[in-house]
Amino acid sequence: MKREVVKTADGSLTIHIPEMNENYHSGHGALQEAKHVFIQHGLLEFKDREEVAVFEMGFGTGLNALLTLENCLLRGHRVSYTGIEAFPVDIAMAKAMNYESSVDSKISEQFEKMHRCSWNEEHQLTALFSFQKLHEKIENYIPINETFDVIYFDAFGPRAQGEMWDVTILTKMHRLLKPGGLFVTYCAKGQLKRDLKSIGFRVESLPGPPGKREMTRGWKGN
Repeated sequence: MKREVVKTADGSLTIHIPEMNENYHSGHGALQEAKHVFIQHGLLEFKDREEVAVFEMGFGTGLNALLTLENCLLRGHRVSYTGIEAFPVDIAMAKAMNYESSVDSKISEQFEKMHRCSWNEEHQLTALFSFQKLHEKIENYIPINETFDVIYFDAFGPRAQGEMWDVTILTKMHRLLKPGGLFVTYCAKGQLKRDLKSIGFRVESLPGPPGKREMTRGWKGN
């Protein structure tokens, strides 16, 4: 699968896949989308917790993980981070994103460690941040029920990869969350919202990042 590095509207970079006509991040701004959707409206809902468990559907370039690490150290709470990725980005292309330049220099070296560290094993990247990446298709992943506080659902969009948004996958996400847990995604499709509601999520539509009208969250339980 051919991958190309392209610039997005906020100046940050992302990966484009020509055969799918799909980007890893929003063309309106990779960095601002990640911060708006997954940090502001995902992780920070748990800012008063001493420890937060995060699951990312689609580890990809590692941008969401890097921003989560930055916020973890800024706030001084512990984060346990698990990302799943069926088709890893190689280290050279990941470094070409230059995402390290957007975070505190004290943690920029951790970005390369995320990509170089072994798969399917837990790594303690800092005293507060434990990290593992799973090299596996989500269809084959066997979840441990009620493990995570927040899920970053960052798969390619339904147009390009509709199977990732199937109700069977969304049900697996519901099982992964603890009671009171949060599913958060950039996608705002009506079918997604209907499916989330049918599974038992309490669905919210929120203003999207620049260039997108809406995004979606789903809470497990009341």
